[in-house]
Amino acid sequence: MITAGLIKLSAALLCIIGLINGDDVTQTPLLWGDEGQSAKMNCSHEKDLTYSQMYWYRQRPGEGMKQIVFTIPDSPNKYESGFNESKFPAQKKEYQTGSLTVVKLLPEDSGVYFCAVSKHSDSGD
Repeated sequence: MITAGLIKLSAALLCIIGLINGDDVTQTPLLWGDEGQSAKMNCSHEKDLTYSQMYWYRQRPGEGMKQIVFTIPDSPNKYESGFNESKFPAQKKEYQTGSLTVVKLLPEDSGVYFCAVSKHSDSGD
């Protein structure tokens, strides 16, 4: 429940089988923010530099998980439908760290935010 304009953003670790062991990924565990303010979540991993791809997801209560953005160093971020850079700016300047900010917090921004990383592979396309 949200009271007095305080927004809760829970950050949880997303462990995708075959991508990365959750013990190797660290993420901001819990954030509270005032409506209208911004909240920044950080994610880092201890895998090698081939794990350069970072994904951010959000899950609202009673809903399925939705991907917000895909990031990789030195490339433009790729936002999913319904999400944009002005509301959810993501940074990935280094291979092993990244961040997601939620700008101008609103009650509907409440939810669990997940970070995941995967290994980059050249598929030849």
